[in-house]
Amino acid sequence: MSGPVRGPWDGSDWTGWWGPEPPYHHPVFVLTHHARNPVEVAGGTTSTFVPEGIESALEQAFAAAGGPDVRLGGGPATVQQYLRAGLVDELDIAVVPVLLGRGERLLDGLEGAPPLECAEVVASPSVAHICTVRR
Repeated sequence: MSGPVRGPWDGSDWTGWWGPEPPYHHPVFVLTHHARNPVEVAGGTTSTFVPEGIESALEQAFAAAGGPDVRLGGGPATVQQYLRAGLVDELDIAVVPVLLGRGERLLDGLEGAPPLECAEVVASPSVAHICTVRR
């Protein structure tokens, strides 16, 4: 979600898919395999790149939040890592009925992860929001 390519950063001035002022205005901690200096953009957003893993990123996010709540974002591989480690209390899933034909399955490979149960479903003609909580 934060880089245009996989692999080492190329030294470009890339600041993310959202441009110079993303819609969120708080610190962001980006999981990466390749170290990069933090990127500061308008609106109070600084992206810190964390190659040390999910626990380190989450620890830094809690410290920056100054409280008990942080929001994780990312693709299926990121979400699965946090679910398998038992680090997710609530998972909100937005399901948009668009047929793409391929992709990663969000809830695959979670054997041994703490179970989730459906807490709420809110549906409209264009999207279903499913809130699950750890049992």
